[in-house]
Amino acid sequence: MFLVESKAGAIACMLLSLLLLGTWPAILTLLERRGRLPQHTYLDYSITNFLAAVVIALTFGQIGDSKPNMPNFITQLSQDTWPCVLMAMLGGLFLSLGNVSIQYAWAFVGLSVAQVITSSIAVVIGTSLNYFLDDKINKASILFPGVACFLTAVLLGATVHSSNAADNVAKLRSFHENMKDTPDVPEDSNEKRSKSEKDILEDIEVGDLNAEETKKAGTAESIIAVENQRAIKVVGKSRLVGLSITFFAGTCFALFSPAFNLATNDQWHFLKKGVPHLVIYTAFFYFSLSFVAIAVTLNVIFLYRPLLDLPKSSFKAYLKDGDGRAWAVFAGLLCGFGNGLQFIGGQAAGYAAADAVQALPLVSTFWGVIFFGEYRRSSKRTYVYLVSMLLMFSLAVALLLASAGHRKTASNGSLKGARTRHLQDSRRSQSASFYAGGSFDI
Repeated sequence: MFLVESKAGAIACMLLSLLLLGTWPAILTLLERRGRLPQHTYLDYSITNFLAAVVIALTFGQIGDSKPNMPNFITQLSQDTWPCVLMAMLGGLFLSLGNVSIQYAWAFVGLSVAQVITSSIAVVIGTSLNYFLDDKINKASILFPGVACFLTAVLLGATVHSSNAADNVAKLRSFHENMKDTPDVPEDSNEKRSKSEKDILEDIEVGDLNAEETKKAGTAESIIAVENQRAIKVVGKSRLVGLSITFFAGTCFALFSPAFNLATNDQWHFLKKGVPHLVIYTAFFYFSLSFVAIAVTLNVIFLYRPLLDLPKSSFKAYLKDGDGRAWAVFAGLLCGFGNGLQFIGGQAAGYAAADAVQALPLVSTFWGVIFFGEYRRSSKRTYVYLVSMLLMFSLAVALLLASAGHRKTASNGSLKGARTRHLQDSRRSQSASFYAGGSFDI
């Protein structure tokens, strides 16, 4: 079984995990903006996510000989580890609910802000729990200032969303005013202010848009074009709905890592005496099995009972919808391998430090700006908030990585234990010989 036992190796796993986990949300967002139903995309994504876990378990989990205290993946499947298996599956449940929720949050608040808010909540709650579960192997004087920075990033993220939404409304109102046939007739200012974003979009025909302007990110024309094409219609819906979904997803993300920590290290002593702890790969297999079961069940239900006024679909329609399937499959593989690397690094350096992979909004924001033109042509106020948010977020990640500790592996612990028992046995043997020879005086 492959294990990472050095701090440098653990940090390398975390950084690679960061790249993978920051990229797959951008792919799913791209498909939603192109009009593919999120239920179809998520079914493809979740199934291949599970397949990635199976590949990891059958490769890394089977390297080398199986040992009594650290069995390989297949060997451990038959062992009585069900209490910890259920804890791993609980972690998969939390992650699945979080991922199902966030695909709708992206549409409401944008890829960049949704990722920052959810990741920051995950760090504030999840890192604190993991710190105490890991017997404080991380440096608290560095870890918790990092957690405070993440909390600050949450507040800045909500501010960025509010400011950018106001910018978009201003763009749409300006565009609507310029399209009027009688510009010389002044409109009552109260009526002008009361015109909602939804009303403006209903007044504008897509055919009236300038084709060249729709291609320029950040223009009113591009906002209208995206809204007409995308699967989830969010214009006119309450901002509170989007932020509520985002905060729910963040809470779910905060709980899956501590549950996985409990599954692999058994801090609450669920297992019977003599039964080895769940190895990372066995726990990850059951974690992903729970994830895919919940994801498939919910999204099949959503095919027939869709949320947020999405059109109804069917399983037959899903099977026929091959447009964008390759991208969804790729996203599932990225997420599956990214989660695996996060857990491998966390087992070596502490799961509190592994929460540094929640820096994925840095990667997601990059893709959001490059591919989707998020924040293009926004106000200076929005840019100031955005830069402040990302700087605070970067500082938080640096602090979490700097707090990384080093967990003693089961193999090292067993070797030290064996040496201790050998020394104790030798002393007992010497004492027995000493007493048997009648060589003690009072």
